This record gives sequence, structure tokens and C-alpha cells, in this order.
Amino acid sequence: MITSGGQSPRQRRERQRSVRRRRFALCLAGAGAMVAVAACVSRGGSEHPAAVRSPLTPTRTTTAFGAPAPRPAGNVRIAAVGDIVMGSLPDDLPPDDGASFFAPVDDLLTGDVVLGNLEGTLATSGSSKCDHIEGPNCFAFHVPPSYGHRLREAGFTAVNTANNHIDDFGAEGRRETFAALRSAHVLYTGRLGQITMQRVHGIRVALIGFAPDHGANDITNIPAAQRLTARAAKTADIVIVTMHAGAEGSDRTHVAPGTEYFLGENRGDSHRFSHAVIDAGADLVVGSGPHVMRGMEFYKGRLIAYSLGNFTGYEVLGLGGTLSTSGVLQVTLRADGGYVSGRLRPTRLVAPGTPEPGGEAIDLVSGVSREDFGFRAARISADGTIRRP
Repeated sequence: MITSGGQSPRQRRERQRSVRRRRFALCLAGAGAMVAVAACVSRGGSEHPAAVRSPLTPTRTTTAFGAPAPRPAGNVRIAAVGDIVMGSLPDDLPPDDGASFFAPVDDLLTGDVVLGNLEGTLATSGSSKCDHIEGPNCFAFHVPPSYGHRLREAGFTAVNTANNHIDDFGAEGRRETFAALRSAHVLYTGRLGQITMQRVHGIRVALIGFAPDHGANDITNIPAAQRLTARAAKTADIVIVTMHAGAEGSDRTHVAPGTEYFLGENRGDSHRFSHAVIDAGADLVVGSGPHVMRGMEFYKGRLIAYSLGNFTGYEVLGLGGTLSTSGVLQVTLRADGGYVSGRLRPTRLVAPGTPEPGGEAIDLVSGVSREDFGFRAARISADGTIRRP
């Protein structure tokens, strides 16, 4: 039978197949990507059933069809320490202007991100807070601004300033500290609303510091902490949260349940806070503040180190026993924040408050981790290797 167009049904079917094949070929040539196959198949009906039966693996490659950009590949190596005090003007400063201060441990301070808690200021200006506070429990620390370069020379890429000592010399001392860090190319985090971003071979690492102190991101306001962490997680590949929290003292190695207080001050609920920021998108939580080491646990596959103790404390911090026990936490994370590996490298403070390798950090942290966190405790082997439970 011949149709009104002068073609038999068979001829018309052949022509339609030919048209669809040309359209499919043109579609592939224009797109040049696997994503285009799905788009072409949707137009071509059942002409390519094999492609329909083989679903495409979603990618994050940006294409003409609007797929999101890919996450960077690779790992990020992180080294973190606790409190850093390099002395205090005018008399309690290390020899050689601090040039050799970190020398015994600088081979441990290696990584893409090397982070510590700067306890004090890099300033010669401003007035001491202790001029207006009576009693024996006021401490104000400041070292020359040039010591910012000592931090960089030792390997530090960033410091946390969310703590009770960044304001030791008021607004002027704080401004001078930040200027000194910028001059030394050391990042800082911890101011209210601050998200600090460090790029590591294409991977965006966000750093956020929290403390129960004026001017810092408030560790006691957990909903606000979650909102800030979630905002960082939207723009970063990895989010590292630091916290300066918990009661102080040689007997404070355990994470106490609930809110902790010291000298009547609310020092936060570090356990609830850490879980909350991980729920919001944090990949690693590192603590300081109690001046002793505390345990480590895994929550939703993410590591929490509740306190790394005193890393340095030249002439100004107490020494002996748990106060001298410290360490460098070395962690490797994937570009998506997943835990790859970790190790605790033990260090200790020796008089007058300088760091050196060695000490009892592994035994201390391993023991309190099991006691405080049970089945969630980090498993720490004799060489310091940290494994998930």
C-alpha cells in the first residue's frame, strides 16, 4: 500500500529511524560527555535500549546540563596541638628571640594544615586586663609581634584565637596580634562569625574557633554554633572546629557530663557541643582549655579530641604530671572529610616550659578515652596510631 505522501509504511518507518539516528549522533557530537547519552536517549525513544538499561553514575562535573562541579580529589594532612604560650614580656622570654623555641618538635609540626591555640597576644601595646582585676587568678600574656614569624617558621599555618587570652591587652593588643599574624602569613580563626578558609591543593578547608568568651564564637550557644558550622560546610570541602572549653586543672582529664564551670564561669558543655557541630557538618573537632589532655572519641565517623593540653608554656604555666603531658595530633582526611588515619605523637613540657618529644600522652589519652566514651572511644595503639572503634 502507498500512502498519500507516496511512501509505503515500510519506507516511512525506515526514514523515521534514519532521522532519529542522525539526531542522536548530532546530540552526542554537541555534548561530548556521558551525561549527554541520557539526554539523547530520552529523545530517541527505544532506539538505544542498552543505554537506558545502564544507568549513568552521577558526577559532579559541570556540564551544559547543569550538573554540580566535582569535589576535589586527594587527602589533607592535619597536625594540631593545644595551648601555645611563648612567654610574656618583659622578662619571661626565651633566649635567641625565640628562634629555637620549637626546634625539638618542629619535625612533628608537618602537614597541610598545622593548627594550635594561641594563648596570649603578639603585642607590645595596650593595657593589661590585670590592671583592673584584683586577686591572684589573673594572667595576661604578650610576646613581641615578631613571634608570629616563629610560629610560621615552626610550621604553623593557622591558630585559634577563640580563648580567654586574646583580649589580655584590650582591643589594641588584639589588633596588633592580628596584624602580626597577617604579616607572618599565619591564618587565624575564632572571632565572632568568622570562618577562615585555607586552600590545600584545591581542597577548601574551613576553620572555625569557639570559646565561652566575649568576642569569640560562643560555645555555649549551640544552635548558633550549628548554624555557623552548616554555613561553612556549604562552601568548604572539610570543616575543622576548634573549641576552648572545660574546667582547668591537673585533675580535669575527664570530660565531665553536662556544663563545666571554672571559678564560677560557664566553660561550656564540650560533649554536647562537639556532637552538635558534627551533626551540622564538622569533620574534625580539636579542643584545648583545661591545660591537660583529655580523651578522644568517634562520633558518626568523625574524630573528636577533647583537649590536647599545654603544648608550650614558657615560664608562665604550671609543670609536672598531667600538666606537662602533651602531644601532636596528626590526622589525614579525605577531600570529603572522611577519616583516613591518625596518630598521636607524644610530647612533654620541660622546664622552663618548652616542648620536647616523649612522655605519657598515649597511655593517658588511651585510658581516659575508654573510661569516658566506652564503645565510641578512639582505639589508640602503643605507637599512637588512632583507629575507629
